[in-house]
Amino acid sequence: MSAPAAASGPLAGMRILDLSTLIVGPYATQILGDYGADIIKVEAPDGDIMRNSGPGRGAGMGHMFLHANRNKRSVVLDLKREEGRQAVLALARGADALIYNLRPAAMDRLGLGHDAVAAVNPGIVYAGAFGFSQRGPYADRPAYDDLIQGMAGIASLSAIAAGEPRYAPLVLADRVVALQLANAVLGALLHRARTGRGQRVDVPMFEGLLELVLGEHLAGLAFRPAEGPFGHARSLSRERRPFRTADGHVCLLLYNDAQWRRFLGCIGRSELMEDARFATYAERMRHVDVVYGFLAETLAARSTEEWLALLAEADVPVARMAAIPDLLEDEHLRAIGYFREMEHPSEGAILGLAVPSEWSDSPPSIRRHAPQLGEHTEEVLREAGLDAEAIARLSKPTEKT
Repeated sequence: MSAPAAASGPLAGMRILDLSTLIVGPYATQILGDYGADIIKVEAPDGDIMRNSGPGRGAGMGHMFLHANRNKRSVVLDLKREEGRQAVLALARGADALIYNLRPAAMDRLGLGHDAVAAVNPGIVYAGAFGFSQRGPYADRPAYDDLIQGMAGIASLSAIAAGEPRYAPLVLADRVVALQLANAVLGALLHRARTGRGQRVDVPMFEGLLELVLGEHLAGLAFRPAEGPFGHARSLSRERRPFRTADGHVCLLLYNDAQWRRFLGCIGRSELMEDARFATYAERMRHVDVVYGFLAETLAARSTEEWLALLAEADVPVARMAAIPDLLEDEHLRAIGYFREMEHPSEGAILGLAVPSEWSDSPPSIRRHAPQLGEHTEEVLREAGLDAEAIARLSKPTEKT
């Protein structure tokens, strides 16, 4: 990627100080960077640990880092040194928001808690994503994606649905909470624009993922007294899965009565709409295993291509099950330019992913490659008012005792 283009998104002109690592913070700040904000990623001398999540070509440039850190500038600072702390405060003076994912107590120990940062910039949005609300007994616990998935019930729900406890096959908690964090920062920036006031915003992972899980699976326990057990029946059915065809798999979801009538008409079984188990959405949910079992038996009789053609003609919701390599050849994604081959200055040709929203007036953009460790240290610190001597002192390695 050549010299970065001017920011064009809705946050153009804003600066966000990113003290986060792993996925939850960096994914959130990448979204804000795509929206036009200048993201200053502050890293320890050994860098964000996700730099080493392979595969990758060069040291410290693993694929997960590349896909969560575009549109950022990297600055290396040792926050355990007073000079490093002062440099962060200098950066915070000119920032609209600071985002972190250490536990708040750790930020306080570093001298970078909310009060310290707000003292140099009262209007700053100070946003943290960490394990748990600071108002409860879990406040000081460490937290990672697997722990939060397990504590929020996802692994136990998987045991009901699939026969054994499993985590979702992606860092689901981190990515869901990253979206909540980005939304919270946007809301706080809007509040500041209206009132002139900054504030502290906490986005705890446990509570954030619970909103996703319990919104679906609290079910009968949502009522007092309870109106039944927990769990959304359709989501927990062991028959809810891609349906095997004669030569592959298809994904089929029939929600409303009209879709069921069209499907049953296609296969010559219209009379089943008179069967109480199939007649209404509520009854289909009560007999979900029977319904899915019927679909599994029916779809096994024809090929994938036959089903795709037949059901598309009838406007029945159906799709081919895709593997990850299939997505690279998907005709829709090709047509909209979702995958973009980019030239990274150190890693060579890489496949980038498009910003997944489309705007008519202030479109987000991809302006910068994911940075090398400390690539912009001198540039950014000069912008913050540090002179060459101060920058040189910050660049000296810490003496080991």
